[in-house]
Amino acid sequence: MTFSLKTRRRLLARASIAGLAACLVPALLAGCTQAVSAPLPQIYTKVAPGSETATLAAGCFWSMEAIFQQLKGVEKVEPGYAGGRTANPTYEQVETSRTGHAETINITFDPKVISYRKLLEVLLTARNPTTLNQQGPDGGPQYRSAIFYRNATQKREADEAIQKAAASHLWPGKIVTTVQPYTNFYPAEKYHDDYYRLHPNEGYCQYVIAPEISEFREKFKSQLKK
Repeated sequence: MTFSLKTRRRLLARASIAGLAACLVPALLAGCTQAVSAPLPQIYTKVAPGSETATLAAGCFWSMEAIFQQLKGVEKVEPGYAGGRTANPTYEQVETSRTGHAETINITFDPKVISYRKLLEVLLTARNPTTLNQQGPDGGPQYRSAIFYRNATQKREADEAIQKAAASHLWPGKIVTTVQPYTNFYPAEKYHDDYYRLHPNEGYCQYVIAPEISEFREKFKSQLKK
């Protein structure tokens, strides 16, 4: 069994989850290598006329990408890093929790098919917005829940979406999702693209992402692509 650098680090640190320690740690320690890409420049994704962009964070961007790319009206989902201080960060730098970035996705969507508000509803429903700097087995500020608004309309809708989610009492505890202005987005290394689709049998994908996707698909059946 082989695991990516990200999977090895997460499962080694949190192997007790779902009783996986006994079977996974030996395989992880056997080791595997993953090429580390050079820092990438900040990229402003070109958006086709009529399309819009949402920049959202809520834990592992592998999960976020796999969830949001299934929605009707979503044209592209790009994993990356946003909200930090360091220019052109690498994954390894972001994982130290010292750059200030969050694992984030840029979503290009058609507002005639799916609204920004619906994307926020999915964000606040599919991922837990009440755990500070944590999402499931992943801990640290890089896994925080955040909405990076790009204009006044997105800010208003973000504030209203959080108020609505809080009033619904879907999640126990206070919602800690931050609403902050968009300042930067750096695309992640290419090996993160379509990670769940390309590596469905890896441990993290099987035991963490797959159950999240199953629950998401059940809740948002009418919003899914055919």
